[in-house]
Amino acid sequence: MNTNIGFVSTRFAGTDGVSLESSKWAEVFEDNGFNCFWFAGEVDRESDKTFLVPEAHFQHEQNQWINHHVFGKKGRSQPVTQTMHAMRSLLKHKLHEFINEYNISLLIAENALTIPMQVPLGLALTETIAETQLPTIAHHHDFYWERVRFSINAVGDYIRMAFPPNLSNIRHVVINSDAQEQLALRTGITSVIIPNVLDFENPPRLSRRRAKIFRESIGLDLEDRIILQPTRIIQRKGIEWAIDLVKGLRSDRNKLVISHEAGDEGMEYAEWLKEYACEFGVDLRLVSIKISDPLSKNGNGKGTYSLWDVYPYADFITYPSIYEGFGNAFLEAVYFKKPILINRYATFVRDIEPLGFDLAVMDGFLSKRTVKDVVEILESSKRRKAMVNSNYQIASRHYSYSVLRNQLTAILKTFFGDSVGTLSAKRPRSRPEGYLYINPHVVMYKQDDSDACAATQLQAQR
Repeated sequence: MNTNIGFVSTRFAGTDGVSLESSKWAEVFEDNGFNCFWFAGEVDRESDKTFLVPEAHFQHEQNQWINHHVFGKKGRSQPVTQTMHAMRSLLKHKLHEFINEYNISLLIAENALTIPMQVPLGLALTETIAETQLPTIAHHHDFYWERVRFSINAVGDYIRMAFPPNLSNIRHVVINSDAQEQLALRTGITSVIIPNVLDFENPPRLSRRRAKIFRESIGLDLEDRIILQPTRIIQRKGIEWAIDLVKGLRSDRNKLVISHEAGDEGMEYAEWLKEYACEFGVDLRLVSIKISDPLSKNGNGKGTYSLWDVYPYADFITYPSIYEGFGNAFLEAVYFKKPILINRYATFVRDIEPLGFDLAVMDGFLSKRTVKDVVEILESSKRRKAMVNSNYQIASRHYSYSVLRNQLTAILKTFFGDSVGTLSAKRPRSRPEGYLYINPHVVMYKQDDSDACAATQLQAQR
């Protein structure tokens, strides 16, 4: 078979779950001789393998206009429909160009047929898959029925057609068992579960020198503790509980660092968090620079600040999310052998918790008992070592690249038969230490001596 694979989404950039997991899939494919190409409205992959179409981005001006007129409403006007079909036509033409230019033999739709943030792209992709009959994997991360903002809409006809489509040449992949059940109940479509994964067979490299650089770059002393919230600043991440935890720890040593930017769902929640942290005297530091996917090969080597530059230097991870499709930050914390506070969101309770991970746990509220547990973890190196090593071993069995390779092999064989060999691991490799090519710009929020809330700009020094 031809070994060219085309990934399609609205965005392959940054550290959202879609971008991260697509990088991991691509790494597994490329280890086995496949070539991966990227179609999206924003892409930070290698430029010679990228087909950039700005109109495909969910934040494109025309798409935002469409969304404004179809979500939260029960009917749409004819001009809205005409605009949607004009975009669909343009995007379908671009998809055919992409397939022909790179001689694509397998498409992987990354959430583009799942959540209707870009309805014209979903329609264009569905028609293209039907017209070309290309083997397609639809990788679903967040379905529309999992988001309140899509519950009232004027595009029910299009959602039933394309989110997701039920076509014979598509194999559907979901990331948790509830999504698998709901997809079958609502659409009759069968699917396989491939959870989010990390390369536990190849542990990350750690560097004390980089730890010192990172701490200094965000204005921390060696005795300070980094309590890391490694998520985007959006409401469902429950970041106020991370602030409550640091408040409950009652020590000026503890600094809450949020590693991702706000903006995907507005700035109001971020502004409230700053005020909330200041009100309780919590030292909050926002890394106000775009953080890159550590697995993407963007080839520029400049201006890149990676997730892998953050995790190794944290003392504790907070992950109090209200809802997650799976939970990349959870796996990443386990990968870097960090103790974690987890909120028992539904997918965690159903798919992850039964495996026996050793964690600090909350269940919708932060109790004194949970805070006491975190204090004990922070104060006992023996307990920390035992829990993080146990967690790493459990994750290695259930969420390693070997799980991904086995599942993808089975799917490829349904398309191409025994002509496809079993996907195998590349020779053992060490993960890079990170990048730190630039000086991160950090904003610190805390009370000043007059009990007023103040923001201090910290410019990192190398």
